[in-house]
Amino acid sequence: MQLYYHPLYSDLILAERHRFPIQKYKLLKTEIENLGVSAIHFQEPKKVTVSQLALCHSQRYIDDFLNGTLSDKAIKKMGFPYSQQLVERILLSIGASIQAAEAAFSHDLTFNLSGGYHHAYSDFGSGFCIFNDLAIAAAHLINTEQADTVLIFDCDVHQGDGTAQITQNHNQIITCSIHCEQNFPLNKQESTYDFALPAKTADDEYLATLEQALDFCVRIHNPDIILYNAGADIYTKDELGLFNISLNGVYERDLFVLNFCKQHQIPLMCALGGGYQRNLSSLINVHKQLFKAAIDL
Repeated sequence: MQLYYHPLYSDLILAERHRFPIQKYKLLKTEIENLGVSAIHFQEPKKVTVSQLALCHSQRYIDDFLNGTLSDKAIKKMGFPYSQQLVERILLSIGASIQAAEAAFSHDLTFNLSGGYHHAYSDFGSGFCIFNDLAIAAAHLINTEQADTVLIFDCDVHQGDGTAQITQNHNQIITCSIHCEQNFPLNKQESTYDFALPAKTADDEYLATLEQALDFCVRIHNPDIILYNAGADIYTKDELGLFNISLNGVYERDLFVLNFCKQHQIPLMCALGGGYQRNLSSLINVHKQLFKAAIDL
């Protein structure tokens, strides 16, 4: 397996009580190394290009973000204070998802230790998501004829609304979102397939839905690659999630997705997705289930 990471992932300067747990990336990398994953598996990403961003985003929005001319309202909706540091970080993180997606064809299983920016729309950022990395990676693979059909399998607790909006007229990109019906965003978009589960959904119902959804999408669409948003915010103690999924339930979810792709010989690229706990060690432990599952394959 290959993992894409850059120190800038955790280098953003945020207010002390900011909701986003920016330190989780470097702490998670250390925990993954402690699991026995050696340094040779980690790759340093290259920045996404403007032409790659333009596969899914309007030129005006791209220019405004890169040039620092976004409105105060747009910056507030984005969720991060604007800085050159933010620009560098997001360009590297989007680039990592593209590179990881490309590498999955030769390495079978790859990871971006960031990404899963599914609330980013074609012309604005939202919910800590500025550009939509998985949509861009999917469009890039199709544009460069590396793939004919791409499945974006989104298991973050929140609906992949930006992903649905961006890909609504792109019939080679299949989007499947398994999310909490009562959670953010208030106004949902229409994915190719939406599985909206009620608040307090627990392991058995969630895992049964997951297994049926993935099997259905693969049987119907036969994707060349799956891009997986492995959000940790389905966990019962997540502060922005409303599900009652145990830590073992998170592990079983990730193990099923990874094993399914291995059994069906489908390249898989995984993005980290959301996860929101003030207790960082607890949060890291939830994200770590994905990598424990990879080692246990």
